[in-house]
Amino acid sequence: MRPGTAGVGRPYYPTYSVAAGSGSEGKAVNTLVRRPAFWIGVAWLVAIGLVAVRVATSTPLVAETTPIPSEARESASSSGSIGLSSPTATPTTEPTPTPSPTATASPMPTLAPTAAPTARPATPAPPTQPPAVAATAVLVGAGDIATCGGSGDEATAALLDSIAGTVFTAGDNVYSDGTAAEFADCFNPSWGRHKARTFPAPGNHDYHVAGAAGYYGYFGNRAGGPGGYYAYNLGAWRVYSLNSEIVGDAQVNWLRADLAANPRACVVAYWHHPLFSSGRHGNDDAVRPFWDVLHAAGAELVINGHDHDYERFGPQAPDGGANANGIREIVVGTGGAGLRPFEGVRPNSEVRDFSTNGVLKLTLNASGYRWDFVPAGGSFRDSGTGTCH
Repeated sequence: MRPGTAGVGRPYYPTYSVAAGSGSEGKAVNTLVRRPAFWIGVAWLVAIGLVAVRVATSTPLVAETTPIPSEARESASSSGSIGLSSPTATPTTEPTPTPSPTATASPMPTLAPTAAPTARPATPAPPTQPPAVAATAVLVGAGDIATCGGSGDEATAALLDSIAGTVFTAGDNVYSDGTAAEFADCFNPSWGRHKARTFPAPGNHDYHVAGAAGYYGYFGNRAGGPGGYYAYNLGAWRVYSLNSEIVGDAQVNWLRADLAANPRACVVAYWHHPLFSSGRHGNDDAVRPFWDVLHAAGAELVINGHDHDYERFGPQAPDGGANANGIREIVVGTGGAGLRPFEGVRPNSEVRDFSTNGVLKLTLNASGYRWDFVPAGGSFRDSGTGTCH
């Protein structure tokens, strides 16, 4: 028989002494410990003992674990293992608290503390009021003004003495040829006293002298340079002084460009020759290009002279058709020259008079205008209001 075996097919278990000595007691123990049933019994006894301890202390047999953050789970998953925490003493009957959210990489903004509410809400402030309407501006003047030896220009100049504002002229500033001497001797003593606030436009009589030398010499920079046209701002309005003696592409293109570069809700332009007139000279189609450009830009008013009378037209398009969004034209050739009767009545003509000299006063505000014909004598008057397009 080979060492370590006890018969065929039966395992051999070594003998262990539990106690010193010999005898039947020792032999029984040695025999017992050599059998597998002994060790199985011992294992059962240990298990029963653990259950008893668990019941007595209410300690769970399975250890509870602390939730593992997502970062740790991802790390453990990649390494193939997850470490468990030590058992806790929290009873299984209590709910597990929700873990706090994991902080993000971006810091949260710091919020200013909110003031504690008062016991009674404060009285609300009154609603915001609309901004005050822009201050009004006054533009006043006429065309066909001074005649050497006449007194009409003195009468209208006296009106200007009592009307504050910017003065315009609508051409034919002095008769009969616009010479330097006529400006000095005839225009300057009357309207000339308002020269510092005057923005003129030339007329055909101003060009009786070659190049309108008397006109440009008298008004200087105020005449707008060699072309005789220019623009300026007056309150909320854009104002154009144009030269109807030299209508051409240069002036028309400049007008179009300036309107585009200086957009305004309100626009007025003045020059000498009217496109529409019921007076002796009648309509002058040469200035239609001005109207075309101004009408396209939504201009409100055109002021002219040339015919020695006062005439107001309703808003109309350049072709003469009535148009609520068109331009209102006023002819005011009443600055002092002798007046003349009308030759007929043009379409859209609303008011006409040739009985008295006078000036047209325009009161301009941010959204519209008022016109007043102020006579130097007699009873005729004309006034009204309009809005900007």
